[in-house]
Amino acid sequence: MRILVCPPDHFDVAYVINPWMEGQIGRVDRARAERQWNALMEQVARRAELLEVTPAPDCPDMCFTANAGLVADGRALPARFRNPERALEEAPFTRWFEGAGFEVVRPGEDDPFEGEGDALFQPGEALLWAGYGVRSALETHTALGRAFGVEVVSLRLVDPRFYHLDTCFAPLPEGRLLYYPAAFDERSQRAIERRVPANRRIAVDDADAMGFACNALRVGETIFMNRASGKLVRALADFGFEAKALPVDEFLKAGGGVKCLSLLLDQAPYPRIQPAPTSPICSESVELKGHLMDSGGLNRALDIVTDAGGSFRVTSISLAERKDQESRAELRIVAPDEDRLEGVLGALLSLGAQRKSPVRTARIERVTQAGVAPDGFYSTTIYPTEIRIDGAWIPVERQRMDAVVVTGTGTAPWARCALFRDLRPGDAVVCGIDGVRVRIPEARESGEFAFMNASVSSERRVETAVKAIAWEMRRLRERGGKVVVVAGPVVVHTGGARALASLVAAGYVQALLTGNALPVHDIELDLYGTSLGVDLSRGRPVHEGHRNHLMAINRVRAAGGIRPAVESGLVRGGIFYECVRREVPFVLAGSIRDDGPLPDTLMDLVEAQAAYARAIEGAEMILMLSSMLHAIGTGNMTPAGVRVICVDISPAVVTKLADRGSLESVGIVTDVGLFLNLLAQNLVD
Repeated sequence: MRILVCPPDHFDVAYVINPWMEGQIGRVDRARAERQWNALMEQVARRAELLEVTPAPDCPDMCFTANAGLVADGRALPARFRNPERALEEAPFTRWFEGAGFEVVRPGEDDPFEGEGDALFQPGEALLWAGYGVRSALETHTALGRAFGVEVVSLRLVDPRFYHLDTCFAPLPEGRLLYYPAAFDERSQRAIERRVPANRRIAVDDADAMGFACNALRVGETIFMNRASGKLVRALADFGFEAKALPVDEFLKAGGGVKCLSLLLDQAPYPRIQPAPTSPICSESVELKGHLMDSGGLNRALDIVTDAGGSFRVTSISLAERKDQESRAELRIVAPDEDRLEGVLGALLSLGAQRKSPVRTARIERVTQAGVAPDGFYSTTIYPTEIRIDGAWIPVERQRMDAVVVTGTGTAPWARCALFRDLRPGDAVVCGIDGVRVRIPEARESGEFAFMNASVSSERRVETAVKAIAWEMRRLRERGGKVVVVAGPVVVHTGGARALASLVAAGYVQALLTGNALPVHDIELDLYGTSLGVDLSRGRPVHEGHRNHLMAINRVRAAGGIRPAVESGLVRGGIFYECVRREVPFVLAGSIRDDGPLPDTLMDLVEAQAAYARAIEGAEMILMLSSMLHAIGTGNMTPAGVRVICVDISPAVVTKLADRGSLESVGIVTDVGLFLNLLAQNLVD
């Protein structure tokens, strides 16, 4: 076996390109590094032939020859370093490969590839494990498969401390493996587990991983590494290997270990695949337009790609010269396989990205089982969506998130959102993202409260927010618009019931969505002056007050419901009194915790959801008042374009609702009783 090495004559930490280098600039003990390198090479030379490349003075990391390239079967594919600090190493390494008689292979793209640091052969098999995500690019893996006639398994590295595959992964003969699972994303861990049975894998613990135990050089039956625990030594012995620990901790200051200091020039023979297998890696180009920089749209798009295990290249970008102009960016997206690419493109589609490939017709599949969508169904967002059918873009009706799109023809093609439970055999469902177009309105940045802002307002901005909401509600009432309120019982407990009732009486509310608790405590307040047995005027519990809400339920049940209770004179004031008096529809969605419940409460979940959906049709504003579950349920069926105001004392609840994706959602962190009283002061005499 021949191994390429480079004496550490110029080794130093002169820059920071990985976490190990942080705080180590100028702190290398070069004499100690040379002693460690010599001790290692003396042992390796007894078992293999060492060839040296002359170190270059401006290349302090050149001693890490594993990154020089990948060599097998008389071919060498030189590295292209991601960081400019190491780019000076490329020329001397390439000259060495050429001088040593290797056929130098150069892939067409200019993507980073850092040699055996990120590409390791499974000994004796036509299989190459290839890392990406920190240094090497996913795009290079296709070229590796072609160059060496092997199948390539792409593994995504997610821990920057393990920036190269060889820092956390060491293939061993007979299909065995030494590795650190936590360095990889979940998909890559599953890929490893499918390829290598559990009894042929050694998963090292954190301590061994941090000691670079996986950065190991195997020569025959001996495995050289920086250090190893007794447990790891025994596990390797069970595989028939002798673990030989030779400290190279001086090199760890630069993020390198034993394997980093060596490049294999002779791989174990393997049956070359002819022709080279087709790579599952696939790509697509997309275009983004809008206020990409000030709205963060470009950053969100890039995060979507990387979080999904893909990679990207910004092939062109045109930035706006003024704030009122749009920017444009074109991205080339690369993913490990077709399914992952479809997922990435689907997520980008929800940001308004458009594919650069020719426009395709929507892919339609038929439902075969009631209530079950075909595999690969397109999942909708809150934003206006169009489906391409018969050469035309068809707007999707009943837009809502987390639904599927059903299409059909009558006098003209149509498309609408549908829930799983509404699907019937024979329904035509849109699958995949071909022929799907999403239109997203632009957000407007402002230092003040604004509806098109997707913001969360703190308590010190409540009065400003209330004034803006009141102004908009006044405009909506004047033109006959629709405001829906989603509220929880906290409205009553915090003293906001009378304020909300006054808003209903003044015509500012056109529908009320809630559960069983709000009407119970609203009516309890009207009948007994308490809420959950607490006298709200004094803030003290009353004797036997815990029965009051049950007595209220009982009396309403005896009357036959809320409307009969109002019409009979039993209920003389409050939120629901005004709803009945003003003919404002209300929907009560029940739950397992409800007492009674009231006769008006819908205890069938499907029926309640459908009633909620009908109630918000045509809504232009929805006020969500301290009712997380009902608010989330309503939010999921609310299309973009509806102003959503979520008010809650808990920042977590407000953020959850404000982050659902709508640019028109606003969160206000405050006491809901205070909010309602301020709102009523602005709107009602």
